[in-house]
Amino acid sequence: MKILDHFKSKSLIKHIILMLSTIFIVFFIVYNSLKIYTKHNTYIKVPDLSGMKLDRAISVLDDNKLKYEVLDSSKFFIEIPNYSIISQIPKGLELVKKNRKIYLNVNPQNFQKVSLPNVIQITKRNAESILTALGFQVKEYNYIDDIGKDMVLDVLYQGEKIFPGQKIPMNSELDLILGNGKR
Repeated sequence: MKILDHFKSKSLIKHIILMLSTIFIVFFIVYNSLKIYTKHNTYIKVPDLSGMKLDRAISVLDDNKLKYEVLDSSKFFIEIPNYSIISQIPKGLELVKKNRKIYLNVNPQNFQKVSLPNVIQITKRNAESILTALGFQVKEYNYIDDIGKDMVLDVLYQGEKIFPGQKIPMNSELDLILGNGKR
């Protein structure tokens, strides 16, 4: 019975009310402080930068108080001007907060350079498939007297002999010097 009387006392009820009101006030202050700190409901529309030159895109992002990071693109598109924006993350017209970093993929100045594989002393068919798989184009076939018919003897890039492992731009046109099967 004494325990029940203790729960009916005014001091306990007073302390419970004081405790609940303190919890409510602390929660209210923390909640509103977080809304202010995180700038709740203040967004900026990301401009659509695709196709824009890099220096123009940077000035647009600076005007909108957005940060940026240029990512090196391994893809080169002939139809798009050099140093133009290929893609961006987040995409254009999305809502982001001020000072958000926008990642830009830029069209490089030229194709990336790739090492020429060793295609010497293999057949024309195999060499052609290896070279086209790496992004090269086989332009001409020149035949010279050699016992190995359709065996690759040399590779030419812009009229110059190149060696395996040498770096040349992807999508380059190569000429193959092949054996004609005669001694």
